[in-house]
Amino acid sequence: MSKVIKIGLLGSGTVGTGVVRVLKENGADIAKKAGAAVVVKKVLVRDVNKKRPYLEDVELTDNAQEIVNDPEIDIVVELMGGLHPAFEYMMEAMKNGKHVVTANKDVVAQMGHELLDMAEAKGVDFRFEASVGGGIPIITPLKECLTGNRITEIMGIVNGTTNYMLTQMTEKGSDYAAVLKEAQEKGYAEANPAADVEGLDAARKAAILGSIAFNSRVSLDKVSVEGITHIEPADINYAKELGYVIKLLAVAKDYGDKGVNVRVHPVFLAKTHPLASVNDVFNAIFIRGNAIGDAMFYGRGAGSLPTASAVTADIVSETRNLVSGTHSMVGCTCYNHRNFCPLEETESSYYVRLHVDDEPGVLGRIATAFGESGVSLKSVIQTRKVENHAEIVAVTHVVQHKHLQMAADILNGLSVVNSIRSVIRVEQD
Repeated sequence: MSKVIKIGLLGSGTVGTGVVRVLKENGADIAKKAGAAVVVKKVLVRDVNKKRPYLEDVELTDNAQEIVNDPEIDIVVELMGGLHPAFEYMMEAMKNGKHVVTANKDVVAQMGHELLDMAEAKGVDFRFEASVGGGIPIITPLKECLTGNRITEIMGIVNGTTNYMLTQMTEKGSDYAAVLKEAQEKGYAEANPAADVEGLDAARKAAILGSIAFNSRVSLDKVSVEGITHIEPADINYAKELGYVIKLLAVAKDYGDKGVNVRVHPVFLAKTHPLASVNDVFNAIFIRGNAIGDAMFYGRGAGSLPTASAVTADIVSETRNLVSGTHSMVGCTCYNHRNFCPLEETESSYYVRLHVDDEPGVLGRIATAFGESGVSLKSVIQTRKVENHAEIVAVTHVVQHKHLQMAADILNGLSVVNSIRSVIRVEQD
Protein backbone atom coordinates (compact mmCIF):
# COMPACT_ATOMS: atom_id res chain seq x y z
CA MET A 1 0.00 0.00 0.00
CA SER A 2 1.74 3.13 -1.24
CA LYS A 3 -0.31 5.77 0.60
CA VAL A 4 0.99 6.67 4.08
CA ILE A 5 -0.66 9.00 6.58
CA LYS A 6 1.66 10.37 9.23
CA ILE A 7 0.45 11.38 12.67
CA GLY A 8 2.02 13.18 15.60
CA LEU A 9 1.12 12.46 19.21
CA LEU A 10 1.09 15.16 21.86
CA GLY A 11 1.51 13.04 24.97
CA SER A 12 2.94 9.62 25.74
CA GLY A 13 1.08 8.63 28.88
CA THR A 14 -1.37 5.80 29.42
CA VAL A 15 -3.59 6.61 26.44
CA GLY A 16 -0.77 7.73 24.14
CA THR A 17 1.09 4.49 24.69
CA GLY A 18 -2.15 2.61 24.10
CA VAL A 19 -2.69 4.34 20.76
CA VAL A 20 0.80 3.45 19.56
CA ARG A 21 0.28 -0.14 20.70
CA VAL A 22 -3.08 -0.46 18.89
CA LEU A 23 -1.64 1.02 15.70
CA LYS A 24 1.26 -1.42 15.82
CA GLU A 25 -0.61 -4.57 16.77
CA ASN A 26 -3.56 -3.93 14.43
CA GLY A 27 -1.63 -2.02 11.80
CA ALA A 28 -2.25 -4.37 8.87
CA ASP A 29 -6.02 -4.45 9.41
CA ILE A 30 -6.15 -0.72 10.08
CA ALA A 31 -4.36 -0.02 6.79
CA LYS A 32 -6.90 -2.10 4.88
CA LYS A 33 -9.83 -0.40 6.61
CA ALA A 34 -8.39 3.08 6.23
CA GLY A 35 -6.99 2.72 2.73
CA ALA A 36 -3.54 3.81 3.84
CA ALA A 37 -0.82 2.88 6.31
CA VAL A 38 -0.95 4.98 9.48
CA VAL A 39 2.49 5.80 10.80
CA VAL A 40 3.36 7.58 14.05
CA LYS A 41 6.09 9.97 12.97
CA LYS A 42 6.75 11.81 16.21
CA VAL A 43 5.64 11.79 19.87
CA LEU A 44 5.85 14.63 22.37
CA VAL A 45 7.40 13.52 25.68
CA ARG A 46 8.85 15.24 28.71
CA ASP A 47 12.11 13.30 28.68
CA VAL A 48 13.43 12.07 25.33
CA ASN A 49 15.99 9.84 27.07
CA LYS A 50 13.44 7.84 29.04
CA LYS A 51 12.64 4.43 27.59
CA ARG A 52 8.96 3.76 26.96
CA PRO A 53 7.13 0.60 25.88
CA TYR A 54 6.01 0.51 22.23
CA LEU A 55 7.91 3.74 21.46
CA GLU A 56 11.35 2.21 20.90
CA ASP A 57 11.35 2.91 17.14
CA VAL A 58 9.37 6.19 17.23
CA GLU A 59 11.00 9.60 17.08
CA LEU A 60 10.58 11.46 20.38
CA THR A 61 10.66 15.20 21.00
CA ASP A 62 10.16 17.53 23.95
CA ASN A 63 9.19 20.40 21.65
CA ALA A 64 5.53 20.48 20.61
CA GLN A 65 6.32 22.88 17.75
CA GLU A 66 8.16 20.06 15.97
CA ILE A 67 4.79 18.31 15.69
CA VAL A 68 2.24 21.09 15.14
CA ASN A 69 4.49 22.74 12.52
CA ASP A 70 5.77 19.61 10.78
CA PRO A 71 4.51 19.75 7.14
CA GLU A 72 4.68 15.95 6.83
CA ILE A 73 2.28 15.33 9.72
CA ASP A 74 -1.35 15.08 8.58
CA ILE A 75 -3.10 14.40 11.90
CA VAL A 76 -2.20 15.73 15.33
CA VAL A 77 -3.45 13.59 18.22
CA GLU A 78 -3.63 15.47 21.52
CA LEU A 79 -3.43 13.21 24.57
CA MET A 80 -1.81 15.52 27.11
CA GLY A 81 -4.95 16.36 29.08
CA GLY A 82 -5.69 19.60 30.88
CA LEU A 83 -6.69 22.92 29.36
CA HIS A 84 -3.34 24.56 28.69
CA PRO A 85 -1.20 24.28 26.66
CA ALA A 86 -3.28 21.52 25.01
CA PHE A 87 -5.83 24.01 23.69
CA GLU A 88 -3.18 26.26 22.17
CA TYR A 89 -1.39 23.34 20.51
CA MET A 90 -4.61 22.08 18.92
CA MET A 91 -5.53 25.55 17.67
CA GLU A 92 -2.06 26.01 16.17
CA ALA A 93 -2.17 22.60 14.50
CA MET A 94 -5.48 23.45 12.81
CA LYS A 95 -4.17 26.85 11.72
CA ASN A 96 -1.44 24.86 9.98
CA GLY A 97 -4.04 22.80 8.13
CA LYS A 98 -3.79 19.67 10.25
CA HIS A 99 -6.71 17.56 11.40
CA VAL A 100 -6.93 17.11 15.17
CA VAL A 101 -8.03 14.15 17.31
CA THR A 102 -8.29 14.40 21.09
CA ALA A 103 -9.49 12.54 24.18
CA ASN A 104 -9.45 15.73 26.25
CA LYS A 105 -12.84 16.20 27.94
CA ASP A 106 -11.69 19.36 29.74
CA VAL A 107 -10.89 21.20 26.52
CA VAL A 108 -13.93 19.89 24.65
CA ALA A 109 -16.32 20.84 27.46
CA GLN A 110 -14.94 24.32 27.97
CA MET A 111 -13.40 25.34 24.65
CA GLY A 112 -14.84 22.91 22.13
CA HIS A 113 -16.81 25.60 20.29
CA GLU A 114 -13.62 27.56 19.61
CA LEU A 115 -11.88 24.47 18.26
CA LEU A 116 -14.86 23.54 16.10
CA ASP A 117 -15.03 27.10 14.75
CA MET A 118 -11.32 26.99 13.91
CA ALA A 119 -11.72 23.59 12.22
CA GLU A 120 -14.51 24.95 10.04
CA ALA A 121 -12.53 28.08 9.18
CA LYS A 122 -9.48 26.05 8.14
CA GLY A 123 -11.35 23.22 6.41
CA VAL A 124 -10.06 20.54 8.75
CA ASP A 125 -11.71 18.12 11.16
CA PHE A 126 -11.79 18.12 14.95
CA ARG A 127 -12.67 14.72 16.40
CA PHE A 128 -13.20 13.87 20.07
CA GLU A 129 -14.91 10.47 20.32
CA ALA A 130 -12.72 9.45 23.27
CA SER A 131 -13.66 12.50 25.39
CA VAL A 132 -16.78 10.75 26.75
CA GLY A 133 -17.17 7.11 27.67
CA GLY A 134 -13.63 5.93 26.94
CA GLY A 135 -14.00 3.07 24.47
CA ILE A 136 -17.79 3.39 24.19
CA PRO A 137 -18.88 4.87 20.84
CA ILE A 138 -21.23 7.74 21.73
CA ILE A 139 -20.14 11.01 20.07
CA THR A 140 -20.36 9.64 16.53
CA PRO A 141 -23.69 7.87 17.16
CA LEU A 142 -25.17 11.11 18.51
CA LYS A 143 -23.77 13.27 15.69
CA GLU A 144 -24.44 10.85 12.84
CA CYS A 145 -26.30 7.60 13.55
CA LEU A 146 -29.09 9.21 15.62
CA THR A 147 -29.25 12.50 13.77
CA GLY A 148 -32.77 11.70 12.56
CA ASN A 149 -34.02 11.76 16.15
CA ARG A 150 -35.05 14.49 18.51
CA ILE A 151 -33.22 13.45 21.65
CA THR A 152 -35.35 14.05 24.72
CA GLU A 153 -33.21 12.51 27.44
CA ILE A 154 -29.73 11.20 28.20
CA MET A 155 -28.74 9.48 31.43
CA GLY A 156 -25.26 8.13 31.80
CA ILE A 157 -22.88 6.45 34.20
CA VAL A 158 -19.80 8.21 32.88
CA ASN A 159 -17.34 8.01 35.78
CA GLY A 160 -15.85 4.61 36.54
CA THR A 161 -14.34 5.60 39.88
CA THR A 162 -17.62 6.57 41.52
CA ASN A 163 -19.45 3.66 39.93
CA TYR A 164 -16.87 1.27 41.38
CA MET A 165 -17.21 2.89 44.80
CA LEU A 166 -21.02 2.75 44.82
CA THR A 167 -20.90 -0.87 43.63
CA GLN A 168 -18.61 -1.81 46.52
CA MET A 169 -20.79 0.06 49.01
CA THR A 170 -23.83 -1.83 47.69
CA GLU A 171 -22.30 -5.31 47.49
CA LYS A 172 -20.02 -5.25 50.55
CA GLY A 173 -21.77 -2.77 52.82
CA SER A 174 -18.57 -0.70 53.10
CA ASP A 175 -18.71 2.97 54.01
CA TYR A 176 -17.53 5.83 51.80
CA ALA A 177 -14.10 6.25 53.40
CA ALA A 178 -13.28 2.56 53.12
CA VAL A 179 -14.23 2.21 49.45
CA LEU A 180 -12.41 5.43 48.54
CA LYS A 181 -9.21 4.05 50.09
CA GLU A 182 -9.71 0.78 48.21
CA ALA A 183 -10.29 2.62 44.92
CA GLN A 184 -7.09 4.59 45.44
CA GLU A 185 -5.12 1.44 46.19
CA LYS A 186 -6.39 -0.16 42.97
CA GLY A 187 -5.51 2.94 40.95
CA TYR A 188 -9.13 3.78 40.15
CA ALA A 189 -9.07 7.00 42.19
CA GLU A 190 -6.41 9.69 42.32
CA ALA A 191 -4.66 10.77 45.52
CA ASN A 192 -6.89 13.86 45.25
CA PRO A 193 -10.19 12.28 44.17
CA ALA A 194 -12.25 15.49 44.08
CA ALA A 195 -12.81 15.53 40.30
CA ASP A 196 -14.41 12.09 40.50
CA VAL A 197 -16.23 11.96 43.85
CA GLU A 198 -17.55 15.52 43.65
CA GLY A 199 -18.96 14.90 40.16
CA LEU A 200 -16.73 17.35 38.26
CA ASP A 201 -15.42 14.78 35.78
CA ALA A 202 -18.96 13.64 35.01
CA ALA A 203 -20.09 17.27 34.66
CA ARG A 204 -17.63 17.90 31.82
CA LYS A 205 -18.92 14.84 29.98
CA ALA A 206 -22.51 15.87 30.66
CA ALA A 207 -21.86 19.27 29.08
CA ILE A 208 -20.48 17.60 25.95
CA LEU A 209 -23.36 15.15 25.66
CA GLY A 210 -25.98 17.82 26.32
CA SER A 211 -24.54 20.15 23.69
CA ILE A 212 -24.63 17.44 21.02
CA ALA A 213 -27.97 15.93 22.02
CA PHE A 214 -29.86 19.21 22.10
CA ASN A 215 -27.92 20.98 19.32
CA SER A 216 -27.44 23.86 21.71
CA ARG A 217 -24.26 24.90 23.47
CA VAL A 218 -24.22 23.81 27.12
CA SER A 219 -21.46 25.61 28.99
CA LEU A 220 -19.88 23.87 31.95
CA ASP A 221 -21.06 26.56 34.37
CA LYS A 222 -24.67 25.69 33.49
CA VAL A 223 -24.29 22.11 34.73
CA SER A 224 -25.44 21.65 38.34
CA VAL A 225 -23.18 19.20 40.13
CA GLU A 226 -23.54 17.00 43.20
CA GLY A 227 -21.15 14.19 44.05
CA ILE A 228 -21.29 11.07 46.21
CA THR A 229 -19.39 12.25 49.30
CA HIS A 230 -22.56 12.41 51.41
CA ILE A 231 -23.83 8.91 50.55
CA GLU A 232 -24.01 6.76 53.68
CA PRO A 233 -24.49 2.98 54.15
CA ALA A 234 -28.01 3.74 55.43
CA ASP A 235 -28.92 5.23 52.04
CA ILE A 236 -27.54 2.17 50.27
CA ASN A 237 -29.58 -0.13 52.52
CA TYR A 238 -32.81 1.83 52.09
CA ALA A 239 -32.29 1.78 48.34
CA LYS A 240 -32.08 -2.02 48.45
CA GLU A 241 -35.20 -2.30 50.62
CA LEU A 242 -37.20 -0.05 48.31
CA GLY A 243 -36.10 -1.79 45.08
CA TYR A 244 -33.42 0.64 43.91
CA VAL A 245 -29.66 1.01 43.54
CA ILE A 246 -27.74 4.26 43.91
CA LYS A 247 -25.82 5.49 40.86
CA LEU A 248 -24.10 8.77 40.05
CA LEU A 249 -25.69 9.90 36.80
CA ALA A 250 -25.02 12.57 34.23
CA VAL A 251 -28.50 13.68 33.18
CA ALA A 252 -29.59 15.83 30.24
CA LYS A 253 -33.32 16.36 29.77
CA ASP A 254 -35.47 18.36 27.40
CA TYR A 255 -38.27 20.10 29.31
CA GLY A 256 -39.95 21.48 26.22
CA ASP A 257 -40.84 25.15 26.40
CA LYS A 258 -38.98 25.45 29.71
CA GLY A 259 -35.73 24.58 27.95
CA VAL A 260 -33.10 21.94 28.62
CA ASN A 261 -31.37 21.01 31.83
CA VAL A 262 -28.03 19.25 32.34
CA ARG A 263 -26.90 18.04 35.74
CA VAL A 264 -24.89 15.43 37.67
CA HIS A 265 -26.14 13.87 40.90
CA PRO A 266 -26.73 10.57 42.72
CA VAL A 267 -30.00 8.82 41.88
CA PHE A 268 -32.13 6.09 43.38
CA LEU A 269 -32.43 4.05 40.20
CA ALA A 270 -35.09 1.34 39.89
CA LYS A 271 -33.47 -2.11 39.69
CA THR A 272 -35.42 -2.75 36.49
CA HIS A 273 -33.75 0.20 34.71
CA PRO A 274 -31.06 -0.83 32.15
CA LEU A 275 -28.45 1.32 33.91
CA ALA A 276 -29.03 -0.34 37.29
CA SER A 277 -26.96 -3.43 36.39
CA VAL A 278 -23.92 -1.42 35.22
CA ASN A 279 -21.36 -2.06 37.96
CA ASP A 280 -17.73 -1.58 38.93
CA VAL A 281 -15.67 0.60 36.55
CA PHE A 282 -17.97 0.12 33.58
CA ASN A 283 -19.80 3.04 31.97
CA ALA A 284 -23.10 3.16 30.13
CA ILE A 285 -25.11 5.87 28.43
CA PHE A 286 -28.88 5.60 28.04
CA ILE A 287 -30.54 7.65 25.30
CA ARG A 288 -34.18 8.32 24.56
CA GLY A 289 -35.14 9.63 21.10
CA ASN A 290 -38.51 10.23 19.48
CA ALA A 291 -37.72 7.84 16.62
CA ILE A 292 -35.43 5.18 18.09
CA GLY A 293 -37.13 5.02 21.47
CA ASP A 294 -34.62 3.80 24.07
CA ALA A 295 -31.02 2.79 23.38
CA MET A 296 -28.03 2.12 25.62
CA PHE A 297 -24.29 2.12 24.95
CA TYR A 298 -22.19 0.06 27.39
CA GLY A 299 -18.52 -0.68 27.89
CA ARG A 300 -15.28 0.34 29.55
CA GLY A 301 -15.19 4.06 30.17
CA ALA A 302 -11.47 4.47 30.78
CA GLY A 303 -8.13 2.72 30.55
CA SER A 304 -5.28 2.64 28.09
CA LEU A 305 -6.64 0.34 25.40
CA PRO A 306 -10.39 1.15 25.59
CA THR A 307 -9.68 4.87 25.23
CA ALA A 308 -7.04 4.17 22.59
CA SER A 309 -9.71 2.24 20.68
CA ALA A 310 -11.85 5.38 20.41
CA VAL A 311 -8.86 7.57 19.50
CA THR A 312 -7.79 5.10 16.83
CA ALA A 313 -11.30 5.04 15.38
CA ASP A 314 -11.09 8.81 14.89
CA ILE A 315 -7.66 8.44 13.28
CA VAL A 316 -8.96 5.78 10.88
CA SER A 317 -11.99 7.89 9.93
CA GLU A 318 -9.79 10.87 9.25
CA THR A 319 -7.36 8.75 7.26
CA ARG A 320 -10.20 7.62 4.99
CA ASN A 321 -11.05 11.26 4.35
CA LEU A 322 -7.46 12.11 3.51
CA VAL A 323 -7.17 9.16 1.14
CA SER A 324 -10.37 10.07 -0.70
CA GLY A 325 -9.73 13.81 -0.59
CA THR A 326 -12.97 14.49 1.25
CA HIS A 327 -13.94 16.47 4.32
CA SER A 328 -16.97 14.72 5.76
CA MET A 329 -16.75 15.12 9.52
CA VAL A 330 -19.91 16.57 11.06
CA GLY A 331 -18.72 19.79 12.64
CA CYS A 332 -20.37 21.93 15.29
CA THR A 333 -24.05 20.98 15.62
CA CYS A 334 -25.00 23.71 18.12
CA TYR A 335 -27.26 25.52 15.68
CA ASN A 336 -30.05 26.01 18.24
CA HIS A 337 -30.11 28.45 21.10
CA ARG A 338 -32.28 26.62 23.63
CA ASN A 339 -33.30 28.19 26.89
CA PHE A 340 -31.80 26.57 29.94
CA CYS A 341 -34.37 25.19 32.36
CA PRO A 342 -33.37 26.24 35.91
CA LEU A 343 -32.77 23.45 38.39
CA GLU A 344 -35.69 24.76 40.46
CA GLU A 345 -38.09 24.00 37.58
CA THR A 346 -36.93 20.41 37.03
CA GLU A 347 -39.13 17.58 38.23
CA SER A 348 -38.39 14.35 40.04
CA SER A 349 -39.47 12.04 42.79
CA TYR A 350 -37.26 12.30 45.90
CA TYR A 351 -35.98 10.14 48.73
CA VAL A 352 -35.56 12.13 51.96
CA ARG A 353 -33.97 10.70 55.13
CA LEU A 354 -34.31 12.60 58.41
CA HIS A 355 -33.29 12.23 62.05
CA VAL A 356 -36.07 13.55 64.30
CA ASP A 357 -37.13 13.60 67.93
CA ASP A 358 -38.67 10.31 69.00
CA GLU A 359 -41.93 11.59 70.42
CA PRO A 360 -45.64 11.59 69.54
CA GLY A 361 -46.86 13.98 66.85
CA VAL A 362 -43.54 14.35 65.04
CA LEU A 363 -44.64 12.38 62.00
CA GLY A 364 -47.69 14.59 61.63
CA ARG A 365 -45.64 17.78 61.77
CA ILE A 366 -43.28 16.45 59.12
CA ALA A 367 -46.15 15.44 56.84
CA THR A 368 -47.65 18.91 57.31
CA ALA A 369 -44.35 20.55 56.31
CA PHE A 370 -44.30 18.56 53.09
CA GLY A 371 -47.96 19.32 52.40
CA GLU A 372 -47.56 23.06 52.96
CA SER A 373 -44.79 23.02 50.35
CA GLY A 374 -46.91 21.29 47.72
CA VAL A 375 -45.04 17.99 48.09
CA SER A 376 -47.15 14.83 48.00
CA LEU A 377 -45.72 11.83 49.83
CA LYS A 378 -45.76 8.40 48.22
CA SER A 379 -44.54 6.54 51.29
CA VAL A 380 -43.15 7.20 54.77
CA ILE A 381 -41.07 4.70 56.73
CA GLN A 382 -39.92 4.85 60.36
CA THR A 383 -37.65 1.90 61.03
CA ARG A 384 -35.01 2.53 63.67
CA LYS A 385 -33.42 4.75 66.28
CA VAL A 386 -30.11 6.51 65.72
CA GLU A 387 -28.43 8.09 68.76
CA ASN A 388 -31.68 8.84 70.58
CA HIS A 389 -33.36 10.06 67.40
CA ALA A 390 -35.91 8.34 65.20
CA GLU A 391 -34.98 7.87 61.56
CA ILE A 392 -37.71 8.66 59.05
CA VAL A 393 -37.55 8.01 55.33
CA ALA A 394 -40.01 9.65 52.95
CA VAL A 395 -40.38 9.08 49.21
CA THR A 396 -42.28 11.77 47.35
CA HIS A 397 -44.35 11.72 44.23
CA VAL A 398 -42.93 13.69 41.27
CA VAL A 399 -42.57 17.35 42.28
CA GLN A 400 -40.70 20.42 41.10
CA HIS A 401 -37.31 20.81 42.75
CA LYS A 402 -38.27 24.22 44.15
CA HIS A 403 -41.12 22.67 46.14
CA LEU A 404 -38.82 20.01 47.56
CA GLN A 405 -36.34 22.73 48.54
CA MET A 406 -39.16 24.69 50.17
CA ALA A 407 -40.10 21.62 52.20
CA ALA A 408 -36.45 21.14 53.23
CA ASP A 409 -36.25 24.75 54.43
CA ILE A 410 -39.39 24.29 56.56
CA LEU A 411 -38.16 20.97 57.95
CA ASN A 412 -34.81 22.49 58.90
CA GLY A 413 -36.70 25.11 60.89
CA LEU A 414 -38.67 22.59 62.95
CA SER A 415 -37.39 22.02 66.47
CA VAL A 416 -38.23 18.31 66.24
CA VAL A 417 -35.96 17.79 63.23
CA ASN A 418 -32.38 17.10 64.23
CA SER A 419 -31.04 16.90 60.66
CA ILE A 420 -31.89 16.11 57.06
CA ARG A 421 -29.38 13.36 56.36
CA SER A 422 -30.00 12.79 52.66
CA VAL A 423 -32.01 14.11 49.74
CA ILE A 424 -31.61 11.96 46.60
CA ARG A 425 -33.60 11.97 43.38
CA VAL A 426 -35.56 8.85 42.46
CA GLU A 427 -35.68 7.59 38.87
CA GLN A 428 -38.20 4.95 37.89
CA ASP A 429 -37.82 2.46 35.05
